[in-house]
Parts: sequence; structure tokens; C-alpha cells
Amino acid sequence: MARTDNDTWDLASSVGATATMVAAARAVASRAEEPVIDDPFAEPLVRAVGVDFFTKLASGELTPADLDVRDGDSGGQSPVGMTRFADGMAARTKFFDDFFAGAVEAGIRQAVILASGLDARGYRLAWPGDMVLFEIDQPEVLAFKTTTLGDLGAQPSTDLRTVAIDLRQDWPAALIEAGFDTSRPTAWIAEGLFGYLPPEAQDRLLDQIRELSPAGSRLAVESVPSHHDADSDELRERMKESTDLWRSHGFDLDFSELVFLGDRADVTQYLGERGWTVDAAPTNDLLVRYGMAPLDSDEGFAEVVYVTATR
Repeated sequence: MARTDNDTWDLASSVGATATMVAAARAVASRAEEPVIDDPFAEPLVRAVGVDFFTKLASGELTPADLDVRDGDSGGQSPVGMTRFADGMAARTKFFDDFFAGAVEAGIRQAVILASGLDARGYRLAWPGDMVLFEIDQPEVLAFKTTTLGDLGAQPSTDLRTVAIDLRQDWPAALIEAGFDTSRPTAWIAEGLFGYLPPEAQDRLLDQIRELSPAGSRLAVESVPSHHDADSDELRERMKESTDLWRSHGFDLDFSELVFLGDRADVTQYLGERGWTVDAAPTNDLLVRYGMAPLDSDEGFAEVVYVTATR
């Protein structure tokens, strides 16, 4: 079902299912022969969501190779397969883990994860004793994750504060009410978020972050490219092709209906024009940095850029 202005979701439907898909990919990546990441909570969280397709993938019953698009399946323009998707999620996860490690080393003691989904960094990363970490997401998502991890006997590794609110609402007020200190330098991440925001909402979110960020704050985001109408049509078709094989395994969700394409601001330029010092790394730079093969130029998320910025 296509997105609407006031739509809601759980972790088995709509945008929420993408969080479960990414957690399943993290479980796959954690089982690699030479893993780039280690997320012990990914598989049990996916199991608890209860989507059979993702559970089989996270547990290894279904392998990424089973879901890779075969040669010729898409007229020679193959979308990214699940094997490379798992590589990409491993690199993405490592990028944001390293970002937080660098922020902590620089003395930052307040951090915010926007649209945290099944992110377990508040449990699996080692944080300083005086750290405060805020997670923002929809109430149902945060309640599920907190309850599930508690049932597993997991305890936060820091002062973790959940802010149960939709980013389309007044989340800055809710964040401050939860104890966020606007005078303290803050490390922010927006991982796997911008593609699910309309272009104007992306700009608004970046402006809101800037308003809450004093000097010394840091930001890391995953920046998606702008698409013209013809490019958007082609991309949606390729996304549909990627999910056709998934349907044969019992999972029927069209991810092409969940994203917002079209023209959007270049995040690197947008932040630079607003007082941030910015650095950017394409997906392939991350893959090579972490010892994995680069993507071909026409594969899925090869155009995604990872941006870090400092005020």
C-alpha cells in the first residue's frame, strides 16, 4: 500500500518492515566468515517480529543466494541482490558505529538516533558511563523493541531514553521533555531514513537538527540521490523486480510504494550552506574500506552517499 500523510505501521508492515529487513541483513552479515559487524540482537529481534520470510533469512534457513536476482531476470539491468544488500548493510552499520565511536572519543556525551527501528546500539555498543542516548521512533516500534530485549534479559549499556513520537510531529519538544540538553554538543544519526521522507521533510528535519545543535555537534546521515521522473519510474520498476522473488517465498510487500523519489536537496551542499563542515563517502568507498567488493554502477544503492558533518 502506498504511503499517505498520516500512515502508521508496525515492524511487519509498510516502512516498519524495512527495519526488520535491515535487521535480518545485519544477522546475515554477523554470520559472515570474516564479519564486519557483530549484532547479537539482530536475529532474536527479527524472530520476535514474526515475519516468517525475515526469520528464515536471519536464522540462515533461507540464504541470501536464494534471493539474488539471476542473470537475465531483469533484462541485463539486475537490481542489487540480497548478498550484496547484506554487504551494504554491514558497511552502513559499521559506518555509523564508527561515527559514534569518534564522537565519544572527541568528548561528546549526548547522542540521538532518529527513526531507530530495530537498532540495538544502546545495548551492543560500549558507551562511557556519563553518556545519554536518545532513540526516537513511533510508539509501537519502541515498545516492541524495549519489551523484546527485556524479555531476552538484555540491559542497555548506557543511559538510554526512548522518545515515542512520529518524526512528522513535534519531536524536538518531545526530545527536550525527555531530558535532551540543547546546550550540549550532540552526535546525531539518520540511518536508512531519508528515502522514506518527502524531499521537503528531509530539509525540515535537517533544519530541526541544526536548531538543536550547538557548536561541536556532529551529524551522520545516509543521503539518497535526487531522481528525475524518468529515472524514478525505472528505479521503481527495478525495486519491484527485486521483490518478485521474495513473493515466491511468501513475503508480499512492494518497497517501491514506500519510498519518496523525485528531486531533493543534495545533503552535502545543504549542510555546507548552513554552517556545517561536511565530508562525504559513496557506498563503494565504504565497501572497499571494510574489505568488500564495490557495487556496479547500476546496482541498487550504489549512488547512496554517507555524510558526516560537524558544527
